[in-house]
Amino acid sequence: MLAFGAAFMGSMLTAEFINTLFDAELPEPSHWESYFPPRNLPPGAIVTRFGPSPTGFLHTGGVYVATLGKNLAHHSGGSYFIRIEDTDQAREVPGSREQFARAFKYFDIESDENDSNSKWGPYEQSKRELIYHTYARALLRTDRAYLCFCTREELAQMTEEQLVAKLQTGYYGSWARCRHLSQAEVMSRLQAGKPYTIRFRSPDGPPKRVEYVDLIRGRIEHQDNVNDIVLLKSSDQSPRLPTYHFAHAVDDTLMRVTLVLRGEEWISSVPLHLQLFNVLGFEPIPYAHIAPLMKFDGASRRKLSKRKDNEADVAFYMESGYPAGAVLHYLRGLANSRFAEMTFEESASSALSLSECGVAGPIFDLVKLESISREFIAQLPTEEALESLLTWARENDPELSAILSRNLPLARRIFANERQPGVMQRKDLAKWGEFRAAYGLYFQDPFPAVSDPSDPRFAPVEPDMVVSLAKGFADSYRHEEDKEAWFEQIRSLAAAHGFAPTAGQYKKNPESFAGSISHVSNVIRIALTGLKQSPELFLVAQNLGEDEVLRRVRALTRSDASRSV
Repeated sequence: MLAFGAAFMGSMLTAEFINTLFDAELPEPSHWESYFPPRNLPPGAIVTRFGPSPTGFLHTGGVYVATLGKNLAHHSGGSYFIRIEDTDQAREVPGSREQFARAFKYFDIESDENDSNSKWGPYEQSKRELIYHTYARALLRTDRAYLCFCTREELAQMTEEQLVAKLQTGYYGSWARCRHLSQAEVMSRLQAGKPYTIRFRSPDGPPKRVEYVDLIRGRIEHQDNVNDIVLLKSSDQSPRLPTYHFAHAVDDTLMRVTLVLRGEEWISSVPLHLQLFNVLGFEPIPYAHIAPLMKFDGASRRKLSKRKDNEADVAFYMESGYPAGAVLHYLRGLANSRFAEMTFEESASSALSLSECGVAGPIFDLVKLESISREFIAQLPTEEALESLLTWARENDPELSAILSRNLPLARRIFANERQPGVMQRKDLAKWGEFRAAYGLYFQDPFPAVSDPSDPRFAPVEPDMVVSLAKGFADSYRHEEDKEAWFEQIRSLAAAHGFAPTAGQYKKNPESFAGSISHVSNVIRIALTGLKQSPELFLVAQNLGEDEVLRRVRALTRSDASRSV
């Protein structure tokens, strides 16, 4: 694979001197080529990688990219893996790796490969230090790299001067102060104890134009790279790690990646990356640069931002309880629009296509996601819905988890009754975090019985009539399983107490009736749910069960309640 050519204009450092800069036992490139063998995969199989950095928590866009990468790999008979890109250890955020692990599991984007089952690890870049050193040494030997002793302060001053002069910023041309140091000058600075980085020596001469084919965007042309970027970070750091650019070329080649799937912010770096592949003797790997998730901000569009948008952080979905299947269905539809028209089952099992990915960032609409999520939860089978709710509650709402565990038959009945043929599903839930508000009324623990007949929610029905209606309903109650038969009890109760059988009749002759049947229904509704608007009363009663229906209605007929009238 590696075929380092002749050095540029003659090497400025001798091989013997270069070798002293590294561990004497450092392997040669040929060692790593045999250590990481070619993959035994069928023709056309795709190997993708997702490379999150623990310098922050996982972005929704990361799940978007990983979902596409895993889908492409699996549908081609290939492999998908996660490589933690932890080369910027000074900026690592505590807890980010743990959040990664939870998110990977939650959204079903866990890696096919790990250090225990694969020949191509380690899967953390900080553990691949020797590999990078091997290739940095190889580039020094052929004068494709050099030692740079510029300090951060000097580099910052250089950038400031370039900005004032309205020049391109970077380390290039006459600004590349260490590019032509002699071996004697290098040795002198090393003997003085000065730390150094190893920089890439970009090609001499005026920059050319470079073309390549992006598998999403087609042919792209750029000016070639002129910057002498850092390959290995400062020699006073341990472990001594590479920059993203160098690690990308080395790792993706040795780990036998066949498709580099990443965000469009890396398009401008492709000329540099192609230079690195060339000087390392590697075959370039096809690129597909994905447009970022966008959001409307007034009349304009902007990128989904973790600083501004809750929905940009994957923790938002996990903590709120959005089902992963609903989120993934929505993301697949953003990548390939035809997925939005598929059933959830079809979407989960179908192959995504790079050719159908747009070059403009798709609009991420939380309202649309919530609509999809309501439909997704409504379609879950009873046992699957219950298990999903319990799993979420154990992690995010221990109190609710305890309530559900004590009332499993009731929780199961709630889901089962809503899924009965002929029952109109309300689709109240877009996320499990809404379960308390929508269904807490069915559980004794969080639901305080309504025992005061003078509660203003009963208006315009007077307190004494509230008590009479509650007593009449409880004394004659039959827990009918037929909807019409059950509601006939409300009609009979209304008639017995002088209420109009329809709202229309009451409106025509209000003086002839104590009120409308809707007033009677409202009394029973508030007694059972505490709400003036609720799921249909028949469904509420079926969910509560006969004993709980009677307990709640009779709370209005207790002697203390009656005396308060």
